Amino acid sequence: MQHTILVVEDDHALRDALLRGLREEGFATLAAQDGAGALRLAGGAVDAVVLDVGLPDADGRDVCQAMRANGLLLPVIFLTAHHGLTDRLGGFSAGGDDYLTKPFHLAELAARLRVALKRAGRAAPAPAGDLALDPARHTMTVRGRDTALTPTEFRLLALLTASCGDIVRRRELVRTGWPHGAQVSENTLDQYLSRLRRKLREAGSDLTIRTARGIGHRLA
Repeated sequence: MQHTILVVEDDHALRDALLRGLREEGFATLAAQDGAGALRLAGGAVDAVVLDVGLPDADGRDVCQAMRANGLLLPVIFLTAHHGLTDRLGGFSAGGDDYLTKPFHLAELAARLRVALKRAGRAAPAPAGDLALDPARHTMTVRGRDTALTPTEFRLLALLTASCGDIVRRRELVRTGWPHGAQVSENTLDQYLSRLRRKLREAGSDLTIRTARGIGHRLA
């Protein structure tokens, strides 16, 4: 079976090199140069995504979270020029399966894709109901009505949505909401969750953020 890989990279030369190299490794390929294109194509006949973190219209981690929130469980491998531990943890917290630092060898990317594809699931039902997320504009849409979110609010809500009603621990919420390693107090997280509850309510959503005391939070 030939797998189709979606390459999301805004650098034209690197994108072409990746497409050519992956085809030589036996993969079929699709390409997007921004987050909007990635979301449009990822829901189709795609088996895995190679996703640059630094896209022109959105942070690649936000794009990955939007995919997860939409119920897409296909493997995502991040490409980035940043190699710090905080950057890698931020990628994994956003739902990424793997993380490659530029420059890298195409053979290593192909090998990591094959490993990820062996353990991949295709999709899971998203519990978001009437809720849709746009990582480029950092908005949520409920019943056709857009509501602006801050980048941190977007990341928190995307993680809760992608968790399909399961409880997300507070530590994981902090790591995802503040991926650059900021020191965040308990009160700060509570304030953001309170604002999200209010925005969901004002938008007319049937969903809210519920608290499992001493454990974490879930969207239900």
